[in-house]
Amino acid sequence: MTHDELIARATAARDRAYAPYSHFKVGAALMAKSGRVYTGCNVENAAYGPSMCAERTAIFKAVSEGEREFETIVVVTENGASPCGSCRQVMMEFAPDMTVVIADTQGRTCVTTVRDLLPNGFTSDQLPRR
Repeated sequence: MTHDELIARATAARDRAYAPYSHFKVGAALMAKSGRVYTGCNVENAAYGPSMCAERTAIFKAVSEGEREFETIVVVTENGASPCGSCRQVMMEFAPDMTVVIADTQGRTCVTTVRDLLPNGFTSDQLPRR
């Protein structure tokens, strides 16, 4: 699937975002190595803490369906904002070398990787082995 096709899916997911507080809608489309695509949107909560980002929604949906290997994630926001730290950490857990495409609603894109977004990220290699 091309980046443009993933951007279209992320844009459609963004349209379903629940963002009554920040008014900052985010959509994500995650392509697993299996070829299956999982979408996500941000879902806010009045208490803020229970809110969930689009990127983590897509990843958790995929993981809950048995996927563990990912190739590309596309994130679409109005202004091309980069994934937050929590999302970067979750992406690092599952796919440190995954391609990350960041797009805005005007069609501009930036292509990077998880490692570039989170250099020296925390990984399971840093945990003690038992």
